[in-house]
Amino acid sequence: MTETSDAPRLGLVTKVSYGFGSVAQATAGVALAQGTITYFLIRVVGMRPALVGLIILLSLAADAIFDPLLGRLSDTLRTPWGRRHPFMYASALPIAIGIIFLWRPPHGLPPAGIAAYILIVLVLLRLSVSLYQIPSDALTPELAPDYHDRTSLISFRYFFGYFGGTAVSVILGTVFLRRDASHPLGQNDPAAYANASVLVAIITFVAILISAGATHRYIGRLWRAPTRQLTLMQALKEIATIFGNPSLMVVMGAGLLSGIATGVSGFVGSFVSYYFWGLTPQVASLIGLFAAPSFFIGVFLAPMVSRAFDKKRTMIAVFALAIVAGVIPPALRLIGLMPPNGSPWLPVVLVIDSFVSGTLAITGFIIVGSMIADVTEDNAVKTGVRSEGLLFAASNLLPKFAPGIGGMIGAMIIEVVKFPVGAQTSVIDHVDPAIMRNMVMLWLPTTMALNLTAVALLLLYRLDRSSHEANLEALSRAASLMAAPSSLPTGVTPVPDPGAASPLV
Repeated sequence: MTETSDAPRLGLVTKVSYGFGSVAQATAGVALAQGTITYFLIRVVGMRPALVGLIILLSLAADAIFDPLLGRLSDTLRTPWGRRHPFMYASALPIAIGIIFLWRPPHGLPPAGIAAYILIVLVLLRLSVSLYQIPSDALTPELAPDYHDRTSLISFRYFFGYFGGTAVSVILGTVFLRRDASHPLGQNDPAAYANASVLVAIITFVAILISAGATHRYIGRLWRAPTRQLTLMQALKEIATIFGNPSLMVVMGAGLLSGIATGVSGFVGSFVSYYFWGLTPQVASLIGLFAAPSFFIGVFLAPMVSRAFDKKRTMIAVFALAIVAGVIPPALRLIGLMPPNGSPWLPVVLVIDSFVSGTLAITGFIIVGSMIADVTEDNAVKTGVRSEGLLFAASNLLPKFAPGIGGMIGAMIIEVVKFPVGAQTSVIDHVDPAIMRNMVMLWLPTTMALNLTAVALLLLYRLDRSSHEANLEALSRAASLMAAPSSLPTGVTPVPDPGAASPLV
């Protein structure tokens, strides 16, 4: 294939197919979500909250260490299928198998054996998800070099991610975990989780193959990693330069704080839903379904508002509003201004709040994803190397640790309030309201303080449209120099145009 400076022209079908790949991350995320897995392990399997928190932290730590290595390998791989696709294809089956085994712990093992089993499966499943997620995410800046086009492409990713996660959560709550006269154990039935795992695994497997297959034809037009001989010290120095990008450090720091808050909320979330609000699994999941239109609004809103007001200012505004909106219902309950449990108005209020906070949050997350992608060109100008995979792994490094740290905090909250633990096999499932009130009074201020600090930190992010366009211009000039190597000044290393095609090896 001859080399060209044209970026891939993405039609609607390709954008939708590429975006559909985030369904895999969302469905695997439902299986790995702390709100689901912690409730399952504490209330269904009967493990201690502190032990569950430790297992989750260790699995996330292993994943965080693995991610930069995978990102680096994805950036430098040379195959007929390019840099990203071999990993994406290879991840599909291990993820599906890991989901099935996670929700089917063997019977008869002692507590230590169950803990070891869960830890091993969690680690392998998280590594398999990273095997897909990092190369898949790294395709975004390669497919869409334009400052605003990539926000549009990421919108499809977030839409299908939220839509897929919501759909699976609704199916999980209304079909498998539903609690009624015919299903008295509801969310405490171990067989329900085992049955649901098969469906989740199939959806994840299919979504990965669709997304990878849809972008396969663009492999020849994506940036091809050159053959480079680096010493260990050179490689470490290059990695350190990428990690030292100021804007990336800001995003990583904010991600750490918000990730800890997410970990705390994830750990206590199901307990709050079932025992603070008194919701059944089917009602809790239907609240998410009725709030789902917020996905559509957020997907279309993010490109428009970021184009009109700039990414950074828009992101900070919507995140701040989302944080406030998210804490209003539990705060009102604590001061006695919410409808009582069992009232038909309670789900209505929770739906409205979920809709508003969801719209704001998805708008903010889409813009943040686009801001991270903008760092790729900034790094390419500074280092002379395109390292999208390593950069996306770097941006997720601290946030990978964060939910584990937050989970430990959530576990300590559950331990402190003396929530009853042990496998719940009785159809009578009651928890003292005072315990739940104490849990919320510890959880709410902790997560709000962490999230607001994260938003404040993002004020230090440096890149904007003008700096991004300057980076693209610098890369374009370097690509022109590459076409005429004799004109290069001594010691200058050309950087290829991000949209340029390269022949396959």
